[in-house]
Amino acid sequence: MTQPPPPCSASWPATRAGAVLRVDLAALVRNYGHVAGLAQGAACAAVVKADAYGLGAAQVAPVLEQAGAREFFVAHVDEGLALRPYVSPQARITVLHGPRPDAVEACLANGLRPVLNSLEQIGWVQAVARQRGTVVDAVLQLDTGMSRFGLSEADIHTLANDPSAFDGLSLSLIMSHLACADNPQDPANAMQAARLRAYAALLPPAPLSLAASSGVFLGPDYHFNLVRPGAALYGVAPQTGQANPLEAVVRLQAHVLQTRQLRAGDRVGYGLTWQAPGPCRVATIGVGYADGFARQGAALGCAWFKGRRLPVVGRISMDSMTVDITDLPAGELEADGMVDLLDATHGVDAVAQAEGTIGYEVLTSLGRRYHRVYDTAGVAHPGS
Repeated sequence: MTQPPPPCSASWPATRAGAVLRVDLAALVRNYGHVAGLAQGAACAAVVKADAYGLGAAQVAPVLEQAGAREFFVAHVDEGLALRPYVSPQARITVLHGPRPDAVEACLANGLRPVLNSLEQIGWVQAVARQRGTVVDAVLQLDTGMSRFGLSEADIHTLANDPSAFDGLSLSLIMSHLACADNPQDPANAMQAARLRAYAALLPPAPLSLAASSGVFLGPDYHFNLVRPGAALYGVAPQTGQANPLEAVVRLQAHVLQTRQLRAGDRVGYGLTWQAPGPCRVATIGVGYADGFARQGAALGCAWFKGRRLPVVGRISMDSMTVDITDLPAGELEADGMVDLLDATHGVDAVAQAEGTIGYEVLTSLGRRYHRVYDTAGVAHPGS
């Protein structure tokens, strides 16, 4: 394996950053083990697209490989190219979107496995395979009801009736993707699993994959030969309205830039949308919507200090937000003190609920202005 990756290039020095983002790599490993244990009998890949959901693929992927992951999924060809130096030559990197026409050569030359989502993509890859005189290892994606990526039922029948449909290709996986896996009661889940079986029976035999993070928690009927967890590895709750069985992987602590005493009637922030109901104290911290905390839902947002909730007051700005610290004893939180925005008790899903979105969006929106710390206690050294 390659040497351990350097610190995240976008990480700001601790002495100058407005906040510290800690990534608990041991929790990441335990989450991978938990998901892989649920899917016993199926291989457990790791999805590290979007720079490992914003946490740093260069730091995350080697640890996941050490934990047992041998398959990695990314969205774009360039994500695969960026990942390759940080995993072993034996690790397989699959590109979910497949290559655009001008990217096929780079995809194949660098040992990336393309997912073929359309008849056009099949043709593009076959053309390069003929030029190279090689057989290309590829994945076929089928649309089982989401109407997003994958071959339609008509496309599948076209391929099934064409003896030369897969010339130059070696199908090592047939996959689809669940639309409603976060809701175990949704009948679309069983419908999609049945369609995958039926459609795959018309095609050359290959291992099957349907379940991503939430799908793993639907049970063995959805595991097939390979599961593809992503957000679950990073601590996002896999199913709506149920307790999260996974550990928080991130902790975000922000520095207090300034505190001030307000009088009754004083207003806060752009638009002066919040008015102090009486004498109170507020603190402004150095994290804003440019750092991943949306203006929408700000009225329900909060920070935490020693377990005490500090409500956001006024609008969140690009680089800062203001919180009410009236209930803290005087002098307990002053300038350059730190408050929690994400921690083991109040994680990305809680922030998502306040913002009216999902944990995936919160996680992938965390900005690049933090000082990043990758906690390795309890993690085997990558490559050891």
